[in-house]
Amino acid sequence: MIEDAGDAPAVTARGVVTGTVAAFRGRVAAATVLLCGHQVGEALVPVLVGVVIDQAVATGHPARLLLWLLVLAADFALLSSCYRFGARHALHADLRADAGLRVRIARRLLEHRGGAEAGRLPGSISSIAIADAKRVAVMNLWIPVAAAALAALAVAAVALLRISLPLGLLILLGTPPLLWLVSRVGKPLERRSGAEQERAARAAGTAADLVSGIRVLKGLGAGRAASAQYARTSRTALAATVRATRAEAGFLGTVQLANGLFLAVIALVGGRLALEGAITVGNLVSAVGLAQFLVGPLQTVGMVGARAAQARASAARIAELLSAPRAVGPGNGTRPPRSAPRALELRGLRHGPIDGLDLQVPAGQLLGVVTADPAAAGALAACLARDTEPDGGRILVGGIPAGDVDPAVLRSHVLVAAHDAHLFTGTVRDNVLAAAEPAADPEPAMAAARADQAVEALPGGTDTAVASRGSSLSGGQRQRIALARALAAGPPVLVLHDPTTAVDAVTEIEIAHRLREFRAGHTTLLLTTSPALLAVTDRVVVLRGGRVAADATHEDLMTGDDDYRATVTG
Repeated sequence: MIEDAGDAPAVTARGVVTGTVAAFRGRVAAATVLLCGHQVGEALVPVLVGVVIDQAVATGHPARLLLWLLVLAADFALLSSCYRFGARHALHADLRADAGLRVRIARRLLEHRGGAEAGRLPGSISSIAIADAKRVAVMNLWIPVAAAALAALAVAAVALLRISLPLGLLILLGTPPLLWLVSRVGKPLERRSGAEQERAARAAGTAADLVSGIRVLKGLGAGRAASAQYARTSRTALAATVRATRAEAGFLGTVQLANGLFLAVIALVGGRLALEGAITVGNLVSAVGLAQFLVGPLQTVGMVGARAAQARASAARIAELLSAPRAVGPGNGTRPPRSAPRALELRGLRHGPIDGLDLQVPAGQLLGVVTADPAAAGALAACLARDTEPDGGRILVGGIPAGDVDPAVLRSHVLVAAHDAHLFTGTVRDNVLAAAEPAADPEPAMAAARADQAVEALPGGTDTAVASRGSSLSGGQRQRIALARALAAGPPVLVLHDPTTAVDAVTEIEIAHRLREFRAGHTTLLLTTSPALLAVTDRVVVLRGGRVAADATHEDLMTGDDDYRATVTG
């Protein structure tokens, strides 16, 4: 992994949360004002009821009774309207922020310089993009709710101060320690939430990998072992979830206990003042009503503390993904001409098993590259695809260093089709033309890859829907469609890594000859040990120890190199 001056600054958990809220600050501010209005209206209800008792019921004055009932009705109308529109703004900010975070995560994962997916299972990435993003985005809902709860506490305190100074001071002096207690109790929940989310993500990643490879596992008879592996991972995730749930239950229980004790003290003090005649009956009703009302805002403060703890843990995971070092550099803006044929040259390339590889591929040549070490083939493919920076040496495309070209631009000139290339949700036609020029005809590429033969058995032909990762197709069908997609893209340099491993021998021979014809005049590398494909190449290089050990035609190597013959026929 590398970093450079062109990289964005590191993303922090705090930055994720504040950025998510700031992006919708208008909606959040509107929701805060309206929900504060709702809670103020709610707090005024017991106050107005006390006024009705003292000003109208106790005096037996019908006109005053009607007046204060109208005031009470207006208060209900106001708080109802404020809640309706405030909740709408808050939910809008929550849902839009959730979508925005998922898009931001997806953009980082799809960034041409890569690096974000390194060391993470697909299920873990899905968990970050879905569950963690939601936990952070929902703070756009909880912040207005928390502000409204604090506004309710303030109004209740003022009302109680007017009713009785001791009651008001009790609220003002008792609330800060209660909030401090909530923040302290929430710390274990924050720590355990992070562990729970991490272990749940691992379980999801394991499940996704097992499902994607279910056919292979069944073929190997490894179903029981895979099931046992997932069971172990799932039990670990369950244990972490139980611990986090216990922490949350303890947190909420402690908050409710503290709230209950606090309210009991308020009710006790208010009742004593009423018995002493220091406050009226209406004041007592208002005080008791306010004490009961305060249960909601105080519980809300506790819930916000729990949600904030979970959001911080999730934000840390999102920040880690967004801040992942880029796998390759950005280049210096060099853009090779698109139309000219491309020669490919490797000078002293070193990466993993590749150790000082020197190789020249003239423009338009069909070259076979053979190695008995799959890791060496994978390392070479990764370097050519610019999925990683080589440890040393250079790759030149048309005489231009690959490191000088932006990875996105380079991949339009050098396309590496991995042997495990996935298909996407859509139709067969959509998959074949995914990287092709607009209005391109898929038929020539499909015929060269014999994908036309593969789709004949499909109910809708090229319009047949393809499930995620091509799981609705056989291995041979998927491989031929993926090969057709690479051919349809028409890059100046095409690197194919074992493109026919799931194809029968007869079809493989047909593909080999059609591939040579289709790619005539364009530089093509075949990383393979298939004798059918190697037979149609112009030249074959053999890698041993990460370097070129032999360079000749397939026929000459078959007759003169025992190791080569054993590799391609074994």
